[in-house]
Amino acid sequence: MKYTLHQLEIFHKVSELQSVTKASEELFLTQPAVSIQLKNFQDQFQIPLFEVVGRKIYITEFGEEIKLAAEKILKEVNAINYKALSFQGELAGKFKIAIVSTAKYVMPYFLTNFINKHKGVDLLMDVTNKADVVRSLENNEIDFAMVSTIPKHLKINRIQLMDNRLYLVGGKQYKPTGKNISRKEFEKLPLIFREQGSATRNQMEYFLVSNKISTYKKMELKSNEALKQAIIAGLGYSIMPLIGIKNELKNGDLQIIPVKKLPMKTEWNLIWLSSKNLSSIAKSFIENIKENKDEIMKIHFNWFDDYL
Repeated sequence: MKYTLHQLEIFHKVSELQSVTKASEELFLTQPAVSIQLKNFQDQFQIPLFEVVGRKIYITEFGEEIKLAAEKILKEVNAINYKALSFQGELAGKFKIAIVSTAKYVMPYFLTNFINKHKGVDLLMDVTNKADVVRSLENNEIDFAMVSTIPKHLKINRIQLMDNRLYLVGGKQYKPTGKNISRKEFEKLPLIFREQGSATRNQMEYFLVSNKISTYKKMELKSNEALKQAIIAGLGYSIMPLIGIKNELKNGDLQIIPVKKLPMKTEWNLIWLSSKNLSSIAKSFIENIKENKDEIMKIHFNWFDDYL
C-alpha cells in the first residue's frame, strides 16, 4: 500500500463530515480533487470504506476503523511538526478560538499579524452563536472567546477590543425624514430577529421591552448575512451591529434609521477563563493584542466615527 498523508487527511475529513463538498471547503480543495484522492485511497483496500446513498456518504464499519487510525497518525505527524518548530525556538501548536457570528467582521483583523508572524501556529476558529461560544468556554474546549456581552456566571479575564454599536437598519424602501422615527411608526415596522441564543437578539429584545415598544416579529434568521439580505430585499427591519454592514451602508443597500436611545452600545471583548492554564501561544497572543490593538483600530475601524 502506498497511500499518502494527504489521502489520509482527505479520508478523515470526508468521514468526519460525511460530505465531499464540506470536506473540500474545509481543506480548501476543489471537489474533483477530493473525489480523486478519495478514490485513490479506496482503491488500496479490498473492503469498502464508505457507501454512497443518494448524495450522502456513509462510512462502513471498516471505514470507521481506518478513520480512527488516520486520526492517530495525523495527530502524531502534527506533534512531530510542532516539536521540530519548538526546538527551533518558534511558537508551534493549535490555537482555538470561538466567536459569535457578528465577530467574524472583527476578529480576523486582530489575528492576522500574529498568525502571519508565527507560521507554526494552526488556528481553529469556530463561528457560532453566543450560547455555543459560552458553552465551549465553560467546557474549557477553547483558549479564547470573543463576545459582546460577558457571561456573568463565569470567572473570566478580558481585553476590551472596541465598541459594538447597534442601530435600527432598513433597506432602500424606507423613506428617510431626517428625524427620529416615532414610537408609533416603529410599531408598524415588520421586524426580523436573530435566533434565540444570539447576543444581537438579546440586545434587540431588551431595547423593545425597556422602551415599551409593541411590535410584531416578521421572521427569525440564524445568521447576520441572511439578516442583511432579507432587509435589502425589503422583507423587514432589524436592530443590527454597525460592524457588519459597512459595505451595504456605503453602497446604499442599507440605511440607518434614527431612533431615540439608539445606538445601543456594548463592547467587543476577548475573554478567557481566569483559571485557564494558558499555553505559550495564548500568552503570546495576549501580548500581541495589547501591543497592536490601537494600531489595528486606527487602520481598520476608523470609519466607525462617521456614524457617531
